[in-house]
Amino acid sequence: MTMTQRLHMAKGEEDPFVLAGTGGVTLGEARTNHEGRQAILLLRGNEDASEFIALVATMGITITESLHQPGHEDPRGFFGKGRLQDVADELSTRSKNHPWSGVDLVLLHTNATPRQLVGVSDAVKVEVWDRVRLLLALFTSHAASIEARTQVRIARLQSDRTVLRELANQSTTGERAGYGGGGITALQASIANINRELTHLRKRQQKHAGAQSERRRQRSRSGAMTVGLAGYTNAGKSSLFLNLSGKEVLVQDKLFSTLETTLGRMEASPRVLLADTIGFIDHLPSATLDAFRATLAEALEADLLLILADVSDDPVELERKLFTSRQEVFTRFYGEEIDEEFPWQNDASSLKHHVMMVLTKVDQASQQYVEEAIATVSALGLPEPYIVSSHSGEGMQELKDAILFHLFGPQVTLLLLPAHDQSPRGIEGYVSDVYEAGLVTETERLDDGLISMTVWIHEQALARLIAHSKGRIEVK
Repeated sequence: MTMTQRLHMAKGEEDPFVLAGTGGVTLGEARTNHEGRQAILLLRGNEDASEFIALVATMGITITESLHQPGHEDPRGFFGKGRLQDVADELSTRSKNHPWSGVDLVLLHTNATPRQLVGVSDAVKVEVWDRVRLLLALFTSHAASIEARTQVRIARLQSDRTVLRELANQSTTGERAGYGGGGITALQASIANINRELTHLRKRQQKHAGAQSERRRQRSRSGAMTVGLAGYTNAGKSSLFLNLSGKEVLVQDKLFSTLETTLGRMEASPRVLLADTIGFIDHLPSATLDAFRATLAEALEADLLLILADVSDDPVELERKLFTSRQEVFTRFYGEEIDEEFPWQNDASSLKHHVMMVLTKVDQASQQYVEEAIATVSALGLPEPYIVSSHSGEGMQELKDAILFHLFGPQVTLLLLPAHDQSPRGIEGYVSDVYEAGLVTETERLDDGLISMTVWIHEQALARLIAHSKGRIEVK
């Protein structure tokens, strides 16, 4: 059943109520597996649909045929009325041997208006997804944690509500008396139920966001520092996270394989945490991204933010993805306009936002692509990039050193003195304190029981360490 039966739906009817974009299931449910479904794709104008097609493939859906109509979108049915009717007739008269025989989904390469979704669904009488509904279906299938499921559910309900309101609007503007009388009552009840559930979910999300914020404050008070990873989806964030931390995370060559924040310690460092989170994507509506704001905050409110991009992307594609990432981080999240006076144009010590640019997957890119990527980063006003490969290890040590230098400043060499009458505590206890306070890169045992240690350490942690050592730790 699709939306076309909406006018016959009365309160208490037994048939389920299905909206365009809900994955072919009853309103309020969420289908998570779309593997093996077949679809036709409707395209307008000259827009590149490669990313959209990649999203579809990620879900295991096969596009049986792509139909293209030049010109601008029709405000009612995306395609023109005649062409859309041709598609509808083809679907309604197909036989078992027809190429579209297994098609149960129509995809629109656009962020469709509710009016367009309703119009196309009424015409074709099969499930209809636009770009936003495709992303929501993908989010639903990848949401693993309670946090991610809550965020996806909020985004989906907000989307469903816009379609329901359009249905209600059309049902109350018919030409004959009593048009949609029973159905509109059911629509209003559905909208009321969605509003109640959204209120409940937002309270849950606020509670979770508050807990996240408190954990960040506690980590900061303890001297821990956080490095956030952000960037376009499939930019290599999870692979870099794994390389930097040694912690197992989901690493897949798929779009949106990460939806919730993953926290881990930087390898060998007790005081540096890494936050891997959801990727950005172009033209994602504000209401949809806002559902993931709490997740993004974990990375974007870090002491240092790494913005990642795939250097093996086509230069034009890389520029689009970098522009989107920059837009999401600074304009949408921080609420700031980017211009020639933006803080990172000055020296590193005066940065308002602590940002580093990382170009990943250099092992898959030609030298020409690398050079063009560096030029693109510069043209967009982003910081000079670090070029790395999480798989081959190229550039990784340089990046690790740069992260530590940005967080702690230059390495410090400490001299630990042996025990004496006024301070009988064993020197190994102070060695343990140094390891606890910073990242030790070299330890040397000298004559007369002295120990020299080279360490990355925050100045506040260093001050506490020296103050509590009773003169047993000195800066060399």
